[in-house]
Amino acid sequence: MLKKLFITLLASFALMTAAFAAVDLNTANQAQLESLTGIGPAKAKDIIDYRTKNGPFKSAEDIMKVPGIKEGTYAKIKGEISVGGKVAAPAAPAKADKAAKASAADKAVKASAPAKK
Repeated sequence: MLKKLFITLLASFALMTAAFAAVDLNTANQAQLESLTGIGPAKAKDIIDYRTKNGPFKSAEDIMKVPGIKEGTYAKIKGEISVGGKVAAPAAPAKADKAAKASAADKAVKASAPAKK
């Protein structure tokens, strides 16, 4: 009984680790590509066909060169894919985040400046 529990936990851990690993566009097989969000059998085949015809992907963004894969699909999968072990860079912060950070920086500078007489 304890042995079965241990094996089950070990198998679960292995599956969870695999789920968090990025799929390398240059080495992934059909099933691995289909595990990506929004990528079904047809798009997975298109990725493999593109890779076979044009050579390895140089960056994760190159997946948008595959017919039928545009910015929307790329946005969904960029955290799940890699090229040669390099995961796609995270998206730039939204304008509101930049404004908030700039405002906080301005306040910090004003607070550290000597008071005017």
